[in-house]
Amino acid sequence: MGEVVGSVGQVSVYPVKSLGGRTVAEAEIDAAGLRGDRAWAVVDADTGERVTVKTTPQLREVVATGDAEADTVTLTGVLGRPVRLAASAAGPQVDAAAVHLVSRESIDRAEAGDVPEGCSADDPRANLLLHLPAGDERSWVGRRVRVGEAVLDVVRTPKHCLGVYAEVVTPGRVAAGDPVELLG
Repeated sequence: MGEVVGSVGQVSVYPVKSLGGRTVAEAEIDAAGLRGDRAWAVVDADTGERVTVKTTPQLREVVATGDAEADTVTLTGVLGRPVRLAASAAGPQVDAAAVHLVSRESIDRAEAGDVPEGCSADDPRANLLLHLPAGDERSWVGRRVRVGEAVLDVVRTPKHCLGVYAEVVTPGRVAAGDPVELLG
């Protein structure tokens, strides 16, 4: 057993990479991350090239509904050009690690001016928003944490956003209100 350091405040899944996420009551975390997370990508219908939030910031304004046809119609309208959704055969399309964790306290610090260069407190795009009353998740790099039923190895801090990235050691369910336990 480890030390309970906080709780899960919110669970978010981003079904389409670069689009806004959906808050869910609970999610299954498997070896690749939260089930259904970043399973689709937006691609240009003419060229087949991926369209990302880095080159097309208005993607962030669209929240995926889970209906690929409806989402395609919405995206085509928002972007003013034909796009389609493409499923990822290789699992979630993550940039750095399977799970992104951010504490409410990190967001508060960033809003007060303590923010890494190039980072924004507006939308950390994290899978798990945590409440850590007396902690800072950045100190977890190289350590193991249990979140709900899942056990994660915290591998690094992101370059341009808040929180930490983690790989899955033991899959399991996670829900809002679950304890966050620092194991090692």
